[in-house]
Amino acid sequence: MTHRACRFCTTPLTHTVVDLGMSPLSNAYLKPEQCQQMERFYPLQVFVCEECWLVQLDQFESPEQIFNDYAYFSSYSTSWLQHAADYCEMAIRRFGLNSESRVMEIASNDGYLLKNFVAAGIPVLGVEPAANVAESAVKAGIPTLVRFFDTGLGQELAAEELQADLIVGNNVLAHVPNLNDFVAGTKLALKPGGVITMEFPHVVCMIEERQFDTIYHEHFSYFSFTTVERVFAHHGLTLFDVEEQSTHGGSLRIYARHTENQALEVGKRVHELRAREERLGFTTLARYVDFAALWELA
Repeated sequence: MTHRACRFCTTPLTHTVVDLGMSPLSNAYLKPEQCQQMERFYPLQVFVCEECWLVQLDQFESPEQIFNDYAYFSSYSTSWLQHAADYCEMAIRRFGLNSESRVMEIASNDGYLLKNFVAAGIPVLGVEPAANVAESAVKAGIPTLVRFFDTGLGQELAAEELQADLIVGNNVLAHVPNLNDFVAGTKLALKPGGVITMEFPHVVCMIEERQFDTIYHEHFSYFSFTTVERVFAHHGLTLFDVEEQSTHGGSLRIYARHTENQALEVGKRVHELRAREERLGFTTLARYVDFAALWELA
């Protein structure tokens, strides 16, 4: 039997949320000449950690194998482009960003979001591991590092005094197998008074609405607010605000700052969402393992 440990707190994983059988990687598209060849299938079994409540999958392929040549370009979606433009307008206004600021997006794709900051005269840096997608961003005038973001890159940016006033990560946190290394890197890359925002699907929506189609191998983790707050706090980052978004079946946008930065007070939405998740049972094992029964009835 394989020994599985939580990717955040290393607690042994013994509780299944749902087992969806065997499945190929969702983005591993076959070329025509491969159609008569054997395709790799992997277990699609979801676990929950009884200590930190992180819902998660095993890792079967490295991020390099999955994301180096990526098929998805964010600019294909007009609704997502509008979502990004609205976000940038809000961030510039709320955080007083200007030509002296620096914005970095992790998993910046084809520059769909950063181009809005460039148009406002704000310096940017994209970090995108898929070379084919990053090429489109560079052609559009978006400075882009073709790298996976990790603690090493965070250290490099800090050493070169290239830390950011705003770090953006949309739909990347769930795709990170080494969660602790990733979040620790964001703290290193953030200016003392800076802000991090991350968006990701909300596990509460996934379970309450039986969103089985949002479960796939490239989504390594599925977060409640309770869990993500604990992950960031472990790395010296405090969540001071949260917004619920309708994107991707129901997502959270979290706002983080250095714990040492007391200038940004923790808002009421943080306390309210944490309390609501507790009322709904998302800090109890039963709330997660009942999902399998819901799937059988779906």
